[in-house]
Amino acid sequence: MKVQFWGAARTVTGSMHLVECGGKKILLDCGLYQGRRKTAFKRNRDMPINGADIDAVVLSHAHIDHCGNLPSLVRRKFKGPIYATSATRNLCVHLLLDSAHIQESDVKYVNKKRAKKNQALFEPLYQREDAVRTLNQIETVEFNETFSPVDGIECRFHTAGHMLGAGHVEVNLTSPDGENRRLVFSGDIGRNDVPILKDPSIVSGADYLIMEATYGDRVHQKGGDAGKALLDAVKKTWDQQGKLIIPAFSVGRTQEVVYRLNNLAEAGELPPIKVFVDSPLAVDAHTVFQQHYDYFDDTFASQILNEADNDPLNFRNLFLVRKVEQSKELNRSKEPAIIISASGMCEAGRVLHHLRHNIENPTTTIMFTGYQAPYTLGRRILDGEKEIRIYGENYKVAASVLKLASSSGHADQAEMLEWAKQVAEQGDLKKIALVHCELDSAEAFSELLLKNQLGPVVIPDRGESMSLLD
Repeated sequence: MKVQFWGAARTVTGSMHLVECGGKKILLDCGLYQGRRKTAFKRNRDMPINGADIDAVVLSHAHIDHCGNLPSLVRRKFKGPIYATSATRNLCVHLLLDSAHIQESDVKYVNKKRAKKNQALFEPLYQREDAVRTLNQIETVEFNETFSPVDGIECRFHTAGHMLGAGHVEVNLTSPDGENRRLVFSGDIGRNDVPILKDPSIVSGADYLIMEATYGDRVHQKGGDAGKALLDAVKKTWDQQGKLIIPAFSVGRTQEVVYRLNNLAEAGELPPIKVFVDSPLAVDAHTVFQQHYDYFDDTFASQILNEADNDPLNFRNLFLVRKVEQSKELNRSKEPAIIISASGMCEAGRVLHHLRHNIENPTTTIMFTGYQAPYTLGRRILDGEKEIRIYGENYKVAASVLKLASSSGHADQAEMLEWAKQVAEQGDLKKIALVHCELDSAEAFSELLLKNQLGPVVIPDRGESMSLLD
């Protein structure tokens, strides 16, 4: 009875944890690693796990660093069930097909260059048919329903906030000789009192805890008004007749930004500037949000009932962009505009084209709304690099660069500590493993947990195991 950490270990992306009990094996998440291009390509391709050896997967949520390598697992002969909430499954339909398209497109682009140099050609990490087979293996389970992925293990999803459909995973294990343990996997912990989604719930009575610590070394800015900061950036853009480019994850963060802009528009504060959501995936995600109103917090649900159009994710001057030609036109246009586009870390997608056309213009503002992993283009821009490289060409950064405070979908140090305290109640917490974090964040949060008599704490490296029988 043990868990082995194969992803998001001393790094933020690529969540993947292997749980073994009584000869059965289940995976908690199977996400894409994101970081340096060559490292990411190799790690995602060279999976340490044979799909045929895995009996089932339990998926915490649909962000690509948690679900994005499932098609690779299926390609490697995994034929078992993948358990997820219905919202997670519905989002995965769009996310995994989009990811497969990106894998194919990126390899096609690289292979053109390699062919000219007579170099060996690459194959995509996975293809559309792999994503389709993956989707056919997903079985939906709603929050608080008990399900048994294999004999000897029973699980439940609990609301995690963070994004639509995201869950903490409660894993109750019984060994062949009758030993019982409760393992709790936090997934990504959301925050209280943020727009749209319900607050994260608590899974008490844990014996072992696998816990994210993305922001384990910091507390989010308090008293910061994300709506006001966004409005200030919009007004500056309008006054300069420039572009406000917002790199945002297609699912979750895009909807939050649109919701904040909707509230400003409803209050009559938003200038008459056009807002473009330039991400087909985000447009698809909008339809999924409309299918799951029961997941929303009371404030958002009441706005759905009270607004004239019953849609707090829509307002005048908001335009949803699907076609490539429409996206290109945004960069030819001289009109001021807000462009919300993926990817959130500027590693792929249409936002790269908006950046390369506008980043050298001092009337441009780039506003980041979420975590930027080390070595990603988004992190380099946010860290203040004066020159960056996009599609093989260098560009000088003349645009203003901002971080939207108080907008993170991840709990901060204080919020995580309070969550961990409550998880430890009514149980005998024997060990906490910190994942989904950089090492400095993990070390800072480990120290705080120990000061609060929670632990012992381990910070597992990739491939390390933790016994669940200690």
